[in-house]
Amino acid sequence: MAKDRGALRGIFGNTLRLLSGKAGAGVVSLVYIALAARALGPTDYGILVLVHTYVLAVGGIIEFPGWHAVVRYGAQALLAGDEQRLARLLKFAAVLELACGVVAVVVAALLAPWIGAKLGWSPRAIALSLPYSLAVLASVRATAAGYLQVTGRFDLLGAHSLVPAVARLIGAVAVWAGGWGLVGFLWAWLAAAVLEWAVMWIMALATAPRSLRVLTLQTGLRGVRAENPGLLRFMLGANADVTFADLAARLTPLAIGWLGGPAIAGLFAIAQRATTVIAQPAQSLGQAAFAELAKLAARGQTAQVISTIARVSAVTMLVAVPVCALFGLFGNDLARLIGGDGFAAAGGLMLWLAIARTLLLCAPPLSAALTALGRPSLSAGMNLAASLGLVVMLLVALPAWGEAAIGPCIVAQAVLTMSLLALALALQAPSAAAPAPRTA
Repeated sequence: MAKDRGALRGIFGNTLRLLSGKAGAGVVSLVYIALAARALGPTDYGILVLVHTYVLAVGGIIEFPGWHAVVRYGAQALLAGDEQRLARLLKFAAVLELACGVVAVVVAALLAPWIGAKLGWSPRAIALSLPYSLAVLASVRATAAGYLQVTGRFDLLGAHSLVPAVARLIGAVAVWAGGWGLVGFLWAWLAAAVLEWAVMWIMALATAPRSLRVLTLQTGLRGVRAENPGLLRFMLGANADVTFADLAARLTPLAIGWLGGPAIAGLFAIAQRATTVIAQPAQSLGQAAFAELAKLAARGQTAQVISTIARVSAVTMLVAVPVCALFGLFGNDLARLIGGDGFAAAGGLMLWLAIARTLLLCAPPLSAALTALGRPSLSAGMNLAASLGLVVMLLVALPAWGEAAIGPCIVAQAVLTMSLLALALALQAPSAAAPAPRTA
């Protein structure tokens, strides 16, 4: 029990450090979103959201983030005091991630004209989507983030959350004052994405010991898989899990834009952004929990991983329910406050999204537990099934019932995701006595 409490303190302490920056970023984001929504209106704001979401969706599918591997195997290297092993691991993850990031940028640029035409983008927006493909870089920073996690620098990770938010705010104010419209907002969002990428890598390099930086640059990759058993399989599974977990969030706006047009996508985006106040703690909790759970798993304490995550999930759900109720009472007023009268219809979507996000609060910690136990492929399979289920539901329901079908479909997907992940983790309980985590 004492060990459980120690792990819980570590998880919630790291979560609070992450949220300290995310809370500020959330407030800032509401300001720049309000400026963009009021300056552009539902249709052009919808196009801005669709361009950004499309680029991140392509990046999310093609990229190969390595932070799970850096945290899991990096914890083992730090526990053994093996700096050379850690350096080889970091270099392997960084080279793989950056290479896939370049491929993602190219693919996003090549597909943009065709996708843009299907999503109702203006010719100018389609032309700008080519350079905007560089926004993929915003998420090509997982190796650097993983290093900060495994070394406990959650304060810097929290501070980093402010970087893109403040950059977008500055850009939004300049674009709004200059009256530069959709084109200006696209350039401002792109600049923020590139800055988000650069600052994370700078933070990791600045905090790493000089000896580790030198070793990482000079060391070769030979032997990295031998000294980290199951590394490639683990990375493939963890990458699939991240991709599939985020797939629904990335494909849903695109599916809505494809079937309903940019204006409906703009309304959905406002509702989605407003309800991130529920989702962000869960995402931060999953990120913070993995670092602690990886340490437990490295010591073979499988039963403690499961009991810890059960307590974390229960506390998270209890805290979020009152917030969900507030969206039911004041959703319409909040939608008008953010976007103006043109976005009032987003209020109805907010309650549905708030319910779904409350149900999904336990999903990141559950996925983190499965991954820490060496079962990322199992978590990936559950997330893929739920994400594909949502896409199928939208494809069937949107043409038949219009935008009224969006909320119920998203809640149904949340129930499915939670049920599958909880079942997957429960199935690990019989192996709690195993001396070490599996890598399948």
